Amino acid sequence: MKALLIVDVQNDFCPGGTLAVPNGDKVVPVINKLMEAFPLVIASKDWHPKDTVHFQKWPPHCVQGTKGSDFHPKLNTAKINKVFLKGTKNKDDGYSAFEATNADLAEFLKEEEVTDLYVCGLATDYCVKATALDADRNGFETFVVEDAMAAVNKGLGDGERAFKEMWQSGITLVKSDEVLNP
Repeated sequence: MKALLIVDVQNDFCPGGTLAVPNGDKVVPVINKLMEAFPLVIASKDWHPKDTVHFQKWPPHCVQGTKGSDFHPKLNTAKINKVFLKGTKNKDDGYSAFEATNADLAEFLKEEEVTDLYVCGLATDYCVKATALDADRNGFETFVVEDAMAAVNKGLGDGERAFKEMWQSGITLVKSDEVLNP
């Protein structure tokens, strides 16, 4: 079975948020269309405590229970079957959805008999990359949907380097059209 994993499409990572990804909101319509093609849709959320050491590296974002930690209002959350929370502890960066603390993502996917995992969301060069690499390490045939993600690009070209690193590790790069019209 195939599944779609939506990484961190939260208010704080979209325009107006405390750690806005350029064009972060532009992935939402693409992801909403993608959800229609999958029998199982899961998502991750950054869910940081307000005193996490993670905020020594980044501006405060996605603090537990705040508006910034909510999914983007135009994301079709009715299609999401399960949400995995990450970065929930004071000393936990939680880049990868496989680091979720409310449930074991790898175990969940195996119980659901998922073989092919399609990853999209925010941000290409951090949480999406970490999640895709962990999916591959956990034995899932991993695909990243290039036009359903956006990069922070903290350093010039970080997004492109993330794509290259994922591709070099054996992850398949696809466009949403290829997924929707195989």
